[in-house]
Amino acid sequence: MLNRLPPKERQIVDLLYQRGSMTAAEVTDAFPDPLSGSAVRTMLRRLEDKGYVTRADSERGYLYSPAVPDQTARKSALSEVVRVFFNGSATSAASALLGMSERMDAKELDELEKLIAQARKAKEA
Repeated sequence: MLNRLPPKERQIVDLLYQRGSMTAAEVTDAFPDPLSGSAVRTMLRRLEDKGYVTRADSERGYLYSPAVPDQTARKSALSEVVRVFFNGSATSAASALLGMSERMDAKELDELEKLIAQARKAKEA
């Protein structure tokens, strides 16, 4: 979904996911590459037209927010990664993540075990 956006538009949407609702001026100030305010406003308008961003009035001006909840965007992005890099196999993707277990603490591993148990229960029901 988001991977189809041009890089600068994708950076704007990523900023909105990271920081929450922002004005065009705040996006301009937070943008990693120097861009004019008019360029940012144009991209925000395009993103709104494409359905990636919503705009709401506020006392500070228009506030822009991602149109899709972050959980939905994460799931879509992860599905794309699994499809492209792991031939659609969630097991292969999970195995790759566990291969990075030196970066995981015991709490994260416990959480993974809990999620696997929940998934098994859901399959049995």
